Formats: sequence, structure tokens, C-alpha cells
Amino acid sequence: MGLFGQTKPKDPRETIREMKRRMRSEQRGIDRNINHIKREELKVKNSLKEAAKKGDKDVCKILAKEIVGSQRAVSKLYASKAQINSVIMQMESQASMVRMSKGIQASTDVMKLMNKLTKVSEISQTMQELSKEMTKAGIMEEMMEDTMAMSEDEEMDDIAEAEVEKILFEVTKGQLGTDTAISTPLVQEEEIAGPAEVSSEEEEDDLQSRLAALRS
Repeated sequence: MGLFGQTKPKDPRETIREMKRRMRSEQRGIDRNINHIKREELKVKNSLKEAAKKGDKDVCKILAKEIVGSQRAVSKLYASKAQINSVIMQMESQASMVRMSKGIQASTDVMKLMNKLTKVSEISQTMQELSKEMTKAGIMEEMMEDTMAMSEDEEMDDIAEAEVEKILFEVTKGQLGTDTAISTPLVQEEEIAGPAEVSSEEEEDDLQSRLAALRS
């Protein structure tokens, strides 16, 4: 509190430091999300190997699509981490300018980066909240509401058949699927590696529920 009960204005540099802390916290959350997706992907690969041994091609294709989706999600999250790092660097530059100008200069670059981050479904809500706070604090220029609400074009794309075929080829060691670089299977059907020893009734139930969700 200042004199006569007036609230002392918050130091702009402290505002930037707080935003940087929250952005780094979000990066750690992304790392946890990536690790979780990779663990689940390994389980799906094991299920795909088992389905391939049984000759269930339809199930194999469904599981391959899920793996492609997982890999796309991981790539998108890695890109988001890099964009968050760019936002942090921009804010550090703003903090250095505060020392000279005694105020924050709203950044168009930060706005453009945050605009991309608000479209990533896994972190969209948090990024929209941070964007509003950054705009209020003068760190970035205001985004259009309809722009913030837009979903990624990538989310609308169908999973490419070539990607599915490539996953099938890799996971089943050439028993199923095709690879543009290799036109013939790498091994005969009986030589395909079996899944890790994780089969159980619980995993079978998990697979059935996963397939039902994908088919719906």
C-alpha cells in the first residue's frame, strides 16, 4: 500500500517474472504429458503385435491409426514447448527494456506465439487464460476472440493412409503394411516378434474398450 491507502503499482518486471514462472511450469506439464503418451503408445504397439500374430488385420489397422495419432500429438507438444521458450525469451527482452522505459511495451511477436499456443488442444485453456493476463498486463497486444477460439487445421486432417501403412510395417517387422523405401516384407509371418510379456485379462479388457472407443 502507498500513501493515503493507495495501492502501489506492481513492478512490470515482477509481472514478467511471474508470467515466465507460469510458462515454465506449463513446459514441465507438457513433458509429463509427452511421457504419458509415449507409455500408452508402447502398450498399443504390444497390442498391435499380438493382433498381427492372430492375423486380425482390422484391429491392427485401428491400433496403427492410434499410434499415428499419438506420434502426431507428441510432435505437436514438442513444437509447443519450443514456442513457449520463444515467448519466455521475448518476455526477457521486454524486461530488459523496462529498465530503460519504466514500462512494458506490448509485443506483437508474443501475441503471434500465444495465438498458436491457444490452438493446441492439450494446453489451450491455460494458454488462453495466460494470454488474457498478458494482454491486461501490457505484455502482448490483444488477440481477436474468434482467432483465439479457432481450432488447429491439423486437428481436421484425416490420418494419412501412408502413415498407417508405415507404422504397420515397422511394428510388425514387415508382416503388414508397406514402406515406400522397401516394397517386400522384412520377415515371414511366423518370424514376427511377439509382444512384451504384458498380456493379461486386464489388458485384454483395456484393448477391447480402446477399440470400441475408436470405432464409435
